[in-house]
Formats: sequence, structure tokens, C-alpha cells
Amino acid sequence: MRNMLFRLGIFLSILSLFLIKSESAVSSIDLGSEWLKVAVVNLKPGQSPITIAINEMSKRKSPALVAFQSETRLLGEEAAGIVARYPDKVFSNLRDMVGKPYQDVKRSADSMYLPFDIVEDSRGATRIRVSDDASYAVEELLGMILKYATNLAEFHSKVTVKDAVISVPPYFGQAERKGLLTAAELAGINVISLINEHSSAALQYGIDKDFSNGSRHVIFYDMGSSSTYAALVYYSVYTAKEFGKTVSVNQFQVKDVRWESELGGQNMELRLVEYFADEFNKQDGNGVDVRKYPKAMAKLKKQVKRTKEILSANTAAPISVESLHDDRDFRSTITREKFEELCGDLWDKSLIPVKELLKHSGLQADDIYAVELIGGATRVPKLQVKLQEYFGRKDLDKHLDADEAIVLGAALHAANLSDGIKLNRKLGMVDGSSYSFVVELDGPDLSKDGANRLLWVPRMKKLPSKIFKSFNHSKDFEVSLAYDHEDLLPPGLSSPVFAQYAVSGLTDAAEKYASRNLSSPIKTSVHFSLSRSGILSLDQAEAVIQISEWIEVPKRNLTVENTTSASPSVSVDVGTKNTSEETNNSLDSDGGISNAPNSSVGEPSMMDLGTERKLKKRTFKIPLKIVEKTVGPGMSLSKESFSDAKRKLEALDVKDAERRRTAELKNSLEEYIYATKEKLETSEDFEKISPIDERQSVIKKLDEVQEWLYTDGEDATATEFQEHLNLLKATADPIFFRFKELSARPAAVEVARQYLTELQQTIHGWETDKPWLPKDRVDELSVNADKFKTWLDEKEAQQKKTSEFSTPVFTSEEVFKKVLSLQDKAASIKRIPKPKPKVEKPVKNETETNSKNAENSYSTPENDNSQNDKPAGDSDSSTSEEVGLESSINEEVNVESEPHDEL
Repeated sequence: MRNMLFRLGIFLSILSLFLIKSESAVSSIDLGSEWLKVAVVNLKPGQSPITIAINEMSKRKSPALVAFQSETRLLGEEAAGIVARYPDKVFSNLRDMVGKPYQDVKRSADSMYLPFDIVEDSRGATRIRVSDDASYAVEELLGMILKYATNLAEFHSKVTVKDAVISVPPYFGQAERKGLLTAAELAGINVISLINEHSSAALQYGIDKDFSNGSRHVIFYDMGSSSTYAALVYYSVYTAKEFGKTVSVNQFQVKDVRWESELGGQNMELRLVEYFADEFNKQDGNGVDVRKYPKAMAKLKKQVKRTKEILSANTAAPISVESLHDDRDFRSTITREKFEELCGDLWDKSLIPVKELLKHSGLQADDIYAVELIGGATRVPKLQVKLQEYFGRKDLDKHLDADEAIVLGAALHAANLSDGIKLNRKLGMVDGSSYSFVVELDGPDLSKDGANRLLWVPRMKKLPSKIFKSFNHSKDFEVSLAYDHEDLLPPGLSSPVFAQYAVSGLTDAAEKYASRNLSSPIKTSVHFSLSRSGILSLDQAEAVIQISEWIEVPKRNLTVENTTSASPSVSVDVGTKNTSEETNNSLDSDGGISNAPNSSVGEPSMMDLGTERKLKKRTFKIPLKIVEKTVGPGMSLSKESFSDAKRKLEALDVKDAERRRTAELKNSLEEYIYATKEKLETSEDFEKISPIDERQSVIKKLDEVQEWLYTDGEDATATEFQEHLNLLKATADPIFFRFKELSARPAAVEVARQYLTELQQTIHGWETDKPWLPKDRVDELSVNADKFKTWLDEKEAQQKKTSEFSTPVFTSEEVFKKVLSLQDKAASIKRIPKPKPKVEKPVKNETETNSKNAENSYSTPENDNSQNDKPAGDSDSSTSEEVGLESSINEEVNVESEPHDEL
């Protein structure tokens, strides 16, 4: 029984570790080309474990936009509000610009009619000029958007959120992933991990399913605003041990992913934009090309997006743009059939990712259990028809939310990786690298015939991974990391090399040990890591040098002196011990062996025989210096540039906070002016508590501040708005206070008098129901009640003699405070428990007691010795220890078995 309780206590202790509540919160961010979604994982009581953070417009997704207008930075919905008026000041598609060469970004922006002032920086990457004297790197602008996302998460969860998982499209290469991490660092976000979008969707799909009845292949097809990909995911189960039991755990492995990085919903919209632009130009008839006017194109693109959405549910859709150009309105209609004709070549391109998946996997369309659609552009009917025809299915699978599947799956990943948050549901994830990588070594004595070009990371290699390599080399060298296939490069790249390192210190180490006797050629070991975020890097390099040296060691031999013994002679080798002593030797207190009567062993002695030479091998590991020499758009920001960017973003955050505070105070002041004027001018009730000259004086003050608000106050500071608001409240609040007391005070008096009546009845009832209550305290309570009643009578009499235009003699707040004081005193008296009745102990008979003492004094020695003769192990004390142990275990079980919240 004791052992069983002990095991139960241990089990509950371990179980409690998985059910600990956490006040921490982490977030996930789905950063798209056009939209931003944020989810929060929060175990705060009363909140759903994983929820979508809504923005200031109560929407579940926000525009991924940054704008600079009149030296003011706008983000999200605020930036979206000025796109049509200031298209050159609102910056979009920033995710697709990070890590890309300037020329590629420029080409893409021009094709989408984005009128940005794009310039090339020293790295060959892109900077965007927002004014004559200010420009920002793409990483800085992305950092602003990610900071905005974090603010949404913190506002939603009401706690600080610093840790996040950010989703990325599978075609993101090394430069894009590093650039996104830099942007997150600028935003003050600790990125737990980047996660591929298809892996997020696969997590969300599999978290509530059971695959123990059969494995399955699922294709996730995602067409977003700017790209399309398809991922093949294999779901199965594996067995694991939990608390001594074998259980089945669900898991999935990403088998392959293929993409079209420049095919998305924006391509369809551009076809409509071109179509309607041509139509407007024909209607104008003056040789005007609307494409040359950014404002006109921004208006047209905005309406085209709505038209495309209408066509997804209807066979025809109108388009209407007021004052498209030169005060000319534009109106037209288009059918779904015409739209599908305009996008004819796009439908075939949309099937390329799924065709490549099946081709390289060796699977047939019938082997696919489900085709899950995600991404906003998959709502287009023609796209769904093409997929249905290819897979030979009547219906496609739409179990996931097309907009939120990725961000919710990333939130599950964030919860699993974060500290303090544990999921009850388990789903193993095996993701792989979207690209294969090679390592190229260059330096003296290294051949350039391709022998030093090694395939380091095969495609779809598990994330994360560690890679180690040793080779014979003794001179400084350079390491280049590159994509394996030039026909499979991240979008916009022309060179496969993405990182370069110089490894030094090897030549010096070789020269230092050249005079020593090398037992083998000098080796160089390099250590690489492929992180959970899919980033490959050279982490460590070291020289491994082995030398052989002849050293002098003393010759030693152990001999045994001649002894007289019945036992045979014993020889002892150096460094060995005799472990099979058969004689009856006893140990001395110092660990030696004393002579027994039948034997005598002599002490061994050491004989100095000189020295001898022995060959000894020694190994030295010398850390080598690694310097990154990466050039081009994939370069990280320098330390100076990063620090400068960090300061600029923090200054903008402070400025934005002050701007929001100023706007809130300005709105508060404006609302107070309008509300107060309306009450004083229209409500007759205020005539009862204030003279007309007092009201007119307040209204005059309101008019003065209102005039200031719309003239000099347009550019006022938050402090000035607060001062004017305080001034108005100090003038008008006495009127509103008297107005409030006009009804609140009589109501409070009525409540007080009713309570006093009930209290007197209660005190009277205590005389019979609770006679044990202290009379002095009951009398004190009764006296206090009488004093309160007298106070009420006096104050009411004084109030009747006082004008309603004057300050009230007493207030409702004073009445309620006195009532609460009486209630507390009455409650404390009522809680006094009834005393327990006294139980008199029976008096023992004196004769009986004396006889018992006599019996004890004449007990036999045998009875006394019977207790002492028990073995120590059988004593009563052992029994009491065992009971005590069971008791302590029971206490532990009771403590550990308290219920805990689970996720």
C-alpha cells in the first residue's frame, strides 16, 4: 500500500508540471504581401487559449502598409485610408522586397504601378525615399509593420508580448529570411522561429485529427495575393512512452513543396486594371493614358479589387470610379466569362506546382487523400474548377479558414516552442529545407576542379540540423555557401552564392607546430547549423593537430621480499591489485593487512632501474577565426546602420504615441464641449439647480475654447488640450454635481432610512436568536444607528432651508459611507459564533486509582524484559515510521491532485 501511494504521489507531481498555468503570452504573425494577421497564445484565465487579435477597426486582418504624410507615420488602417490621395506616400508589398536586388524590386514595382521613389543602397538592396531628406531600408519599414503587429497582440492580451513565430513563404531564400529576422529585431521582437506557411497550415489541419486508423497524403494549395505554392504533407503516427505506457502520437512530414513565386491574385487584378485602363482611354478620346497618373491608377486598382471579389460570387460585376482622372467619372461592367478569358494563361500556370509535386513524388492523383485550399485567391471559381478537373474530384477540401489557417497554425507552433505554455494535444512536425545547399572551399592547395564543392544540405533536409566535416588542410581558406541548382533560386537572384566566410589562423597554427613530430596531417573541422528558421550558417572552425613525442619515464618494477608463509608466493605487477585474498587477513585501522598466525607476507619494495623512452601522442584543437565576407543584397545591416535604424524607429514610436495621445485629448475636449453645451441649452432640469447667469457664463467659456480649438488649437499639443479640458470641467462640474445630487441624494436617504429600520429589527431579534452576542457591542451598534438617524434628520432639515443653486449641505456619497460603516459593524457582530457548551470531566474514584498504581508497581521483570528482547527491526518505532510515511505520501497526493487549467 505504501509503495502504491508513493508511485501515485510521484505521478501526480510529474503531471502537475504539464498543467501549470502561465500568465505569459506569445504571438504568431502571418505577414503577407498585402495583409497582416496576428494571433495570440495566452493562458490568462477567462480568455480563449489562441485567438486572433483584432485591429483598431475591429477587423481580423490589417493592411500591411506604412505611410509617411506631412512628417507623420501611419500604419495599417490609417495608411490604407490615404492610398487614393497619396499613392506615392503609402508603401506596400514590402515583404516581397526584403533581401531582393534593387533591379528586381524596381521591375516588380513598375509592373504593379507602384509610384515609389526607390533607390539603391550600398549593398545593392533597396531603400525607399519617403521625403527629400529621409529614406528607409526595406528592413526598417518591415520592422515598423511588425511593431504594429506586436502592439495589436499586446492590446488584445493586455500583457507584454515579445516572443513570436513569423510565417514565411516556402520560396524565401537565405537573404529574405535573414532580412525578416533583422526587421523583427528592429521591432524588439524575439523571434522563436520562422515557420514555412505550408507547415503552419499542416499543423492547423492535423492538430484535432487522429491518424491511428491510417496514414494519408494531403496537398495544401495556397494562392495568395502575390504567389502560389503547393505542399505535399504525409500524416501518420509513431509510438512513444508516456508514464510507462506506450501511446500513439500523431505526426506529419513535409515531403515536398513547389511554387510559382510570381503568380497570385494581384496578377488577376492587373489583367482587369489593364482592361479597364484601355476602356477609360477609349472613352476619354483625347489621347490620354491613365496609366501615367499614379492617383488615377490607385483609384482604379482599389475598385478593381472589389470587382474581382464580386465576380467570385456573381456572373457579372460593375465598376464605378468617381473622378478617375481630370474630373471624369468612369463606369463599366464585366462578366465572369470575360474575366476568365483575360486570365486564360494564368489558369494553366496555377497547376504547375501540383503537377511538379506529383511528378517528383511518384504519387497519382488518386493517392491524395485531400486537397486543402488556403489563401484568398483560391476563392476564384475558375481556379477551383481547374483543380477539380486535374484531380478528378467533384469537390475540393475547405476544412481550413483560407485567411487564418496559417496564423493559427503558427500560433500552435509558438505555444509548443515557448516556455511556460504547454499543449495537451501533441502533433509531431518534420519540416525540411526548401532548397539544397552546397559548400565551396577555396584557398592555397585546394583544387578548383569541383572536388571541393560539396553537397551540404540536400533538399527537404530536416529542420533543424547540425552538419560537421573534417578534411586535411593546413592553410587559411575561404568558405562559400551557395544554392545547389541555378535553375532553382529564390525569386530575383542571379547568383547562387549567398554567404562567404574567411577562415584564418590555420596557417599560423601549422607553422607553429611544423617543427614538432606530426603523427598525421593537420585536419580542419568545420561546424555548420541549419536552424529551425531554415538559415544555414558556419558556426565554428578549428584546427586539429596530432603530434608524437618521445618522453623519458622512470623504469619501475615491484618485487616481493622473501617471506616465511604457508601460502604460495605471490607476485604483484605494477598498477594491479590482488582481489582474491584466500587467507584469513584482518584489516588494520589504517587499511593495511595484519599478519595472521598462519601466514606472513613481506612488504613490496620499489627498485630504481633508471629511465626509458616512450612514444606519446598529443592532440591540440585550436579555434580558428571566422569573418563573414558576404556581399550584395544578402548582407546584413552593419552595426552602425542597425543602431541608427533602431534609434530612428524608437523615435518614431515615441512620436506616434504622443500623436495618438494628442488626438485622443483633442477628441475628448471636442466631445465635452458639444455634450455640455447641449445639456445646458436644451435641458430644463438644469434650471432647477443653477441660475441663468451661471449657465451663460459656462456656455461662454465653452464657446471661447471651441473657437480656439478650430483656430489656434489645430496644432496644439496634448498638454494644451488637457489644460483647456481641465479649465472647462472646473467651471461646469459644480452645476453637473448639483444636478446629480438632486436625484441621488434623496435616493440615498431613502436607502439609509430603510436600512436603519431593518437594523433595529435585526438588533431586536438578536435578543432571542443570538443571546450570546456581547451586549456592550450590540448597545454600541444601536447607539451608532441612532446617531446616524439624528444626523440624517438634521442634514435634511438644513438642506430644505438651502437653495438648490447652492452647494448641497450633504451628499449621497456621505450617506452611503455611513451606511456601509454600520453594515460592517453589524456584520462583524453577527459573525461571532455561539460558544461551545462546557463539558465537565468526570472525577475518578480515588480507591480505583490507587489500586491501578499498585498493580503497576508490582509488575514482573519478565514483562519488562519482553519489550527489550524484541529485535530492533521489530520495535514499535518502525511501525510508527511506516505509518508516518504513508501519511506524508497521502498529504503529497492531496496537494498535487488539485485541479489545474489545461490548454
